[in-house]
Amino acid sequence: MASLTSWFWFLHKEVVLLLLLLYVAAAASSDGPPRRCYNTIYSFGDSLADTGNLYYDPNIDSVPPKQILVLNPPYGETFFHHPTGRWSNGRVIIDFIAEEMGIPLLQPYLGIKNKKIKDWKATEGVNFAVGGATALTSRFQCDQGIVNINNIVTNYTLPVQLHWFIHEFLPFIHNSSHL
Repeated sequence: MASLTSWFWFLHKEVVLLLLLLYVAAAASSDGPPRRCYNTIYSFGDSLADTGNLYYDPNIDSVPPKQILVLNPPYGETFFHHPTGRWSNGRVIIDFIAEEMGIPLLQPYLGIKNKKIKDWKATEGVNFAVGGATALTSRFQCDQGIVNINNIVTNYTLPVQLHWFIHEFLPFIHNSSHL
């Protein structure tokens, strides 16, 4: 009897969760204007979220030729009609998230840092993601024998992206008129 009671309780929780998810999905897909609980996105990650940091990389000459392909067609052809440094022929997932939230598409941090992007506002958010980034540092991966130093595609790991955000970007917007 105890197992039947626990099974019923489990089923009951699953039904309540399913109904809650359906309600949230229905509310999110309404035809009204997008709801803005948040007005800024700071994105970290790899090629799934990179909006063009490689394109603005000051060390582009040291990037392996196979990665430079992202700077040439067919990348970007579908939506932007030219390469943008996104690892897609159109938009990447963070573009769709920003669009759904009613936020402008995120600008790549390296473009802002190198003053190549001039029409950016800090309230729009920033993308720190870089294609090929990993969660673990390159040194750790080499020390553990995971990769060979000659096979490292990019050194823009998650710790590097967090460093940009904490030590470069936050002081920049705090000490400037970008807000």
